[in-house]
Amino acid sequence: MSRIGKLPVKIPSGVEVTTREGAFTVKGPNGELTRELTGGIAAAVDGDQLSLTRQDDTQQSKSLHGLYRALAVGMVEGVTKGFEKRLEVVGVSYQASVEGGKRLKLMVGFSHPVFVDIPQGITVECPSATQIQVRGADKQKVGEFASRVRRVRPPEPYKGKGIRYLGEQIIQKAGKSFVGGEK
Repeated sequence: MSRIGKLPVKIPSGVEVTTREGAFTVKGPNGELTRELTGGIAAAVDGDQLSLTRQDDTQQSKSLHGLYRALAVGMVEGVTKGFEKRLEVVGVSYQASVEGGKRLKLMVGFSHPVFVDIPQGITVECPSATQIQVRGADKQKVGEFASRVRRVRPPEPYKGKGIRYLGEQIIQKAGKSFVGGEK
C-alpha cells in the first residue's frame, strides 16, 4: 500500500466533500474545486475523513494513489486557507499594476507595457508598484500564474533586475572588468 495514499484526509468543519464515480469535489469558504480520478483510484467519504483506494498494486496505481491523496490535501487547504505567491519587481522604473481586476500591467524595461490576463479563480493585488500578490484556492493555478508573470522578465545575473519571487536569491556574476582576477 502507498504510505501516503493510505492515510485518510481529515475534512475540517465548514468544508464539504462529495464524491461521484471517478471524481470528487471539495467545497469551502474560499471556493469549490473538483478533481477527476484516473488509474483505478476511487474516493469515499467516511464521517469527517476522505479516503482514497486503488484497485490493484501496479507501480502506476501506487504512484497515482499517493498523488491523488496529496492533491486532496492541497484542495482542502486551498478552500479553507487559500494559497499565495508574492513576487517583487526589481529595476529602475520597473512597476506593476492591476487594471480593472482582469489583467496585470507590467512596465519592465521594454518599449511597451506587457499585459498578462488574470485567470478566473485567481486574485492579483499590487500593494506597491514593486510588489505583486497572487492568491487563490487552486495551488496549481496560483503557481502557474506566478511563474507566467516571472517569465515576462526573469531576473538577470549581472544587476539582478527583473521579476522574482519574494525572498528568491539571485547569484550575481562579476562583470567583464573582474574577469582577470587578482594576480
